[in-house]
Amino acid sequence: MNSAARVVVWSTGTVGRHAIAGIDRHPGLELVGVWVSSADKDGQDVGRLAGLDRDLGVLATTDRDALLALEPDCIVHCAMTDDRVFEAIEDLIAFLEAGVNVVSSGPVILLHPSPALPTEFWERIEAAGAKGGASLHVNGIDPGWANDVLALQLTSLSQRIDEVRVMEIADYSTYYQPVVMRDIFGFGQPLDAEVMLWQPGVLSMAWGPVVHQLAAGLGVTLDEPLVEKVDRRPAESDIETVSVDIAAGTTAAVRFEVIGTVDGVPRIVLEHVTRTHPDQVPEWPRPTQGDGCYRVVVSGEPMMQVDFTHHGEHGDHNVSGMIVTAQRLVNAVTAVVDAEPGLVTALDLPLVTGRGLVSLA
Repeated sequence: MNSAARVVVWSTGTVGRHAIAGIDRHPGLELVGVWVSSADKDGQDVGRLAGLDRDLGVLATTDRDALLALEPDCIVHCAMTDDRVFEAIEDLIAFLEAGVNVVSSGPVILLHPSPALPTEFWERIEAAGAKGGASLHVNGIDPGWANDVLALQLTSLSQRIDEVRVMEIADYSTYYQPVVMRDIFGFGQPLDAEVMLWQPGVLSMAWGPVVHQLAAGLGVTLDEPLVEKVDRRPAESDIETVSVDIAAGTTAAVRFEVIGTVDGVPRIVLEHVTRTHPDQVPEWPRPTQGDGCYRVVVSGEPMMQVDFTHHGEHGDHNVSGMIVTAQRLVNAVTAVVDAEPGLVTALDLPLVTGRGLVSLA
């Protein structure tokens, strides 16, 4: 599209506030509205809510219909979806039916079609896109760019591929998301606590779409179901994190894998190594530098490994993790607006870059 895309941001949380800042800096985008869930934020200038210390002339609102009435080109949807997956899917479908394109950080189950959702869900999304002439793209950094686009680009250098392994290795002690940390990962809870993420099939629902997207990009058909492995470790002493206090003996570190096999042989593996203190479980994989990294390992001919690290200009890797998640969405807006209606995956998009963002002053 030639003119600036008119954009609405959905929420001002840990990702949404950075999306607002990113849109403000983007020459091809115009921020026209922001949705908030809190009455306390209703009517406030979104520049203040985003921590920009200046007004942007756009007031936050809890009025969903008023924002859709603006007829934006795209919604940058950054609302928390981990604890309301199916309600969030209904929101996204409604946006599509209203004729509004969407880029979203979740639910991550929509990253790529997979058996985790029944066929009728995928059919509803496609029907909604066709009805409104709108597209939906779900992505971020993980699940997202670090383990789909980056990994597939690396495989373009391969002569033979035996296994593709995509990894997040991170210290979550400064990651502020109490619901995710305690209720979903189970940090600070007993090792045998029946928290959501470790129930059979949940990992395949959350990260399985990454494995299926890599399989689609590589042209292989995986065995079903995917294989899940989980290893939870206790804290050796009491730990304080920004989200949850972790008592000695309760869950403090976890390593999991979601494995796609072909004829029983692992070919595509997603692995997370998550600590709440950098000294935990030293025998597990560690980042090459800093507090965390995303790692892609391609075994075959040749053997290849890429470690991707990031950190904020004035913050740690968890701050920049929110920024890169937001910017992957913000920078993809124009491509998604121009895409065919329906679900758009990373395999469907052209090369997305930081066009227009180079500092010239």
